[in-house]
Amino acid sequence: MSKPRKQDGVVYSRKDGRILWIRYRDRNGKPCRESTQTEDWQEANRKLRERLQARDGNLLEAIRKGEALGFGEWVDSFLENYSRPPIRAHKTHEANMRCAIHLKAAFPGGRLVESTADAIEDYLRNRLRQRVRVKVAGGYREKGILKSTTVHQEFRVLRRMLNVAVRKKLLAANPCSGVEFPVAVKGLFRPHYVTWSEQEQIESHGPEYLKNAVQIITETGLRVYKELTSMKKDQVDLPNAVVWIPDSKTPNGTAEVPLTPLAVEAFRRQMAITGDSLFLFPSDRNRSGHQTTFKTVWSKTLRRAKVPYFRIYDLRSTYATRLSAGGVADEWVTQMLRQGDAQVFKKYSQMKLQMKREALEKLNRRASEMAPTTGERMRTVMVQ
Repeated sequence: MSKPRKQDGVVYSRKDGRILWIRYRDRNGKPCRESTQTEDWQEANRKLRERLQARDGNLLEAIRKGEALGFGEWVDSFLENYSRPPIRAHKTHEANMRCAIHLKAAFPGGRLVESTADAIEDYLRNRLRQRVRVKVAGGYREKGILKSTTVHQEFRVLRRMLNVAVRKKLLAANPCSGVEFPVAVKGLFRPHYVTWSEQEQIESHGPEYLKNAVQIITETGLRVYKELTSMKKDQVDLPNAVVWIPDSKTPNGTAEVPLTPLAVEAFRRQMAITGDSLFLFPSDRNRSGHQTTFKTVWSKTLRRAKVPYFRIYDLRSTYATRLSAGGVADEWVTQMLRQGDAQVFKKYSQMKLQMKREALEKLNRRASEMAPTTGERMRTVMVQ
């Protein structure tokens, strides 16, 4: 029988320096020695306790791997394993790759654990002072200062990368949680609610296929580019008033979507326009065979309709807002949007603010001065 050990680990100093070291055994009983990179006895003991807790929780190997992993290595691993389609949409992956270029340049040669909150805040401040660089034939041309929304997008991508590292136990906590964005960012996640009169005005100034797309999105909440533009006709079942979404941005997005009578008519008109094409919105200019963007026709239509510009994606927010205004419970609206997180509903629906404004319009400022209607009996109401 083996002799019991008196302690799990010890802190000691070597003869060749003042830096303290720790010695302990892993789950298999193998002795491990490593430097604490400090001369403070209390700090060295804290690190020893962390190692022992990680060992007991079977996390020691992951944590030690995270400490040895370079920041650039983790960014490349994230892009390869957690960003590429079909895990994420193609446009999301492109945005992640653009942000990764600046992130890897800001932390060159550093380790993943060295991405502290202070280092991230310094990076954000430096980026907010930089100018937009456009590649031209002779090199690069500098334009105006970077928008705060652009830098905030990079911050969100970094936070997403480090959240995955935390789930993989490569980091104890996400340092982005302790970061305060240096400037106020206005306009983030504030979708535009399209009124019915505004929608009619837009539809009357746009081509027929755009009118159909507007009605379909506001009646079904489909994602514009991921679900609608690439849709094939065999996904639409008009007799049963349902459309099948086989591929979406999230796993919850793969589902059958019911159609309103207005949406059924919009689908029927669009299918009549396209003729024999397999796609609902065909295009000969793209290799995919279908439309990939409405940006140009959308901006021109809004200009002709004299409507201030807003994203076409906000039509999906309008769908959620109209459901809420109709009395549909928030949980059901989340399911109709095919979202997995109920918190995302707050991003899409502006119902509460809109209904408050409508209520304010009914405010009667002369209620106490109004004479009772002839023949109407006066009543006294006591409010307790």
